[in-house]
Amino acid sequence: MLGESKAFSGFSVDSVEAARRFYGETLGLKVTDDEMGTLALHLGSGARVFLYPKENHTPASFTVLNFPVEDIERAVDELVARGIVIQRYEGFDQDEKGIARDEESGHAIAWFEDPAGNVLSVLTGP
Repeated sequence: MLGESKAFSGFSVDSVEAARRFYGETLGLKVTDDEMGTLALHLGSGARVFLYPKENHTPASFTVLNFPVEDIERAVDELVARGIVIQRYEGFDQDEKGIARDEESGHAIAWFEDPAGNVLSVLTGP
């Protein structure tokens, strides 16, 4: 029944305007507004993610949005050039750029935050 649904995800932010600037201008995503005061992120895969204002917003303590990339080194360099800080987490062996790699699987990931403190990532895998 739900397998054919065009499901979407969403998460809260403390400022719709700050989110619009970050996702639209800093990350370069297509962002649209709706009449209810929410934002929609339109991703290359055709998926949408909704961002909604929440007065008592608490940032997610886990990754809410992952961006698969072909070249993680380049992606991290571009994020840093745009003023984004790559996060470091205890328990992960991260290199000088903040990239954590799993040598066995070939996966690599780097985390960063949006202005509301929600955790995002760029990642690669075989």
